[in-house]
Amino acid sequence: MIGPLLRVAASAAAARSLRSAAQDALNRALLTVGAALAIGVSAVCLSFSAYALLERQLDPASASAIVGAFWGLLGLGYFATTRRRRN
Repeated sequence: MIGPLLRVAASAAAARSLRSAAQDALNRALLTVGAALAIGVSAVCLSFSAYALLERQLDPASASAIVGAFWGLLGLGYFATTRRRRN
């Protein structure tokens, strides 16, 4: 008689634990998406402001090349760092 009651209590505790884990996973996923969106928006704003600043001193093609080179070097540094961590 006690066995089925213990199973019911254990299943209720397990369901509560699963709901809590699912909520935590959803919160982490939403925070990750929000952080990625914030980084993307800030990168676009940084690029536009750097381009506008450089365009005042140089022609538009040179300003585009400098901004593109900056992001290219940043990307190369990122990939070099992550590759070093994996190996």
